[in-house]
Amino acid sequence: MPRKIIIDTDPGQDDAVAILLALASPELEVLGLTCVAGNVPLSRTQRNARVVCELAGRSGVKVFAGCDRPLARPLVTAEHVHGKTGLDGADLPEQVMPLQEGHAVDFIIETARARDGITLVAIGPLTNIAAALRKAPDIAARIDEIVIMGGAYFEVGNITPAAEFNIFVDPEAAAIVFASGVRLTVMPLDVTHKVLTTRPRIEALRALGPVGEVVAAWTDFFERFDREKYGSDGAPLHDPCTIAWLIRPELFSGRQINVEIETQSPLTLGMTVADWWGVTDRPKNAFFVGSCDADGFYALLTERLGRL
Repeated sequence: MPRKIIIDTDPGQDDAVAILLALASPELEVLGLTCVAGNVPLSRTQRNARVVCELAGRSGVKVFAGCDRPLARPLVTAEHVHGKTGLDGADLPEQVMPLQEGHAVDFIIETARARDGITLVAIGPLTNIAAALRKAPDIAARIDEIVIMGGAYFEVGNITPAAEFNIFVDPEAAAIVFASGVRLTVMPLDVTHKVLTTRPRIEALRALGPVGEVVAAWTDFFERFDREKYGSDGAPLHDPCTIAWLIRPELFSGRQINVEIETQSPLTLGMTVADWWGVTDRPKNAFFVGSCDADGFYALLTERLGRL
């Protein structure tokens, strides 16, 4: 039976690739997309999610708008990386599929209560999921796993010297999720920076046809930022790592550790304090992934996007 997932997202080009990978994979049943403010404001993320569904030929997927700001802070966005629309780089038609009535947080709660063992795939700030857990604590026992793209240990930060973007945008929400007791798998920068968009990998995607051409155009746009920042040959595809984990966990390795979220310090706000070496006696609350078979990841991505 396919694994039933909700993708909580703030598209973003790499979010869009993650959604496409999920929709192309029979191992997964996407129950819905819940949108949150993050890479761009909510008005953009909910539009972008629908654009991506239509690109995949899946206009029947339910898309919900959620929280338009973090729990306790002003919103920080990342147009400097993703462009004004969040999906800059490719010209796509306006969506025609409807936005669902109701709030994303309520959809998460209702779905968790109605189905045992759903998986939440969190590839944006954790505001919607934290709000759902705070509003309905009983759902924690009904969630099989939350797979998170966020945080870092060795790689430290990409929005501040200490913090990764998704966690930094809403550290209070992240603290709620990491303390929830739900099984957590975390894809930090330490693994996503190992899956770079080299020219051969992107040209293989471009050769797939219309969907691959769009994905290649997106990566052509946003990799300019990472090349300049890191001096690398390409850019990391952060968010698709979460979906690849659900499909091919053997591509990844990591360890169960304690992770705490810094919510107070102005210097390290949003830092994932990851006890990789087990130097504290704090309880282990997350499987923190550290490495990935990058060639295997891109082989999977190319094969699956070729189905769309």
